[in-house]
Amino acid sequence: MKLANLDGRAVLITDAGAVDVATATSGEFGPALQSVFDRWDDFVAGAPSIGGAAVPYDPEQLGPPSPAPRQVFGIGLNYRAHAEESGQPLPEMPATFTKFPSCLNGPYGAIELPADTVDWEVELVVVIGREAVDVDRADAWRYVAGVTVGQDISERTTQMAAGRQFSLGKSFRTFAPTGPWLVTPDELPDRDDLALGCSLDGETMQESRTSDLIFPVDDLVARLSAIVTLWPGDLIFTGTPSGVGAARRPPRFLLDGQVLETWIEGIGRLRNPIRKKAS
Repeated sequence: MKLANLDGRAVLITDAGAVDVATATSGEFGPALQSVFDRWDDFVAGAPSIGGAAVPYDPEQLGPPSPAPRQVFGIGLNYRAHAEESGQPLPEMPATFTKFPSCLNGPYGAIELPADTVDWEVELVVVIGREAVDVDRADAWRYVAGVTVGQDISERTTQMAAGRQFSLGKSFRTFAPTGPWLVTPDELPDRDDLALGCSLDGETMQESRTSDLIFPVDDLVARLSAIVTLWPGDLIFTGTPSGVGAARRPPRFLLDGQVLETWIEGIGRLRNPIRKKAS
């Protein structure tokens, strides 16, 4: 199942187009995405019977698949090669920070540059579907509504200047493009081994597989839920592989007028234009 945010309304994406969830269920679910996540088990149980006319849609109208999460977690140094290029030892527990929800962006939204040291980070993003407290790793995927494509855009100067507290440097407005939709795990070829990457103006910047995660999805859900409560609609940015701009010699950063494309196997693709923030 592919669940998307079309102009603020929950829709199912099919080969024929978009099916409005609220209309197709006579208001039982939707139209807000969060209301669907809050009743995720009921929604999944009823999804096979959801009918309704599929209509063509403009992809530019798609927004983030979970537009109002209570919490957005970021995981640093979660690929071995990225830790090595950053000159950091492998973490013994997930290096966790917050991306504030106001930074959420859609799959085709412009990324605004507030400074000259803004970097890219392709990431698999987990969307929580059930309240999770002290979840066993063996059961962790049951608490995942689905996954989506994300970019953990990072303003490196702010990130490193704030006492190495990453949250502000990763939370400028527009700094969390996600989408184009949520894909449920049953739709994936192998939920723990997906190819992912990104390119800048057609030049590949990052390529890897999620099987290289140091802390995979089930481990992250278990470890985080042992400390905090995970709520339906919450997001976990699971970390980025090697190839970020700050680690290149010389460093490379996003420039006004470029286009950043991001993809994950079995999910889809983002296409975000880069724009200098208006003064």
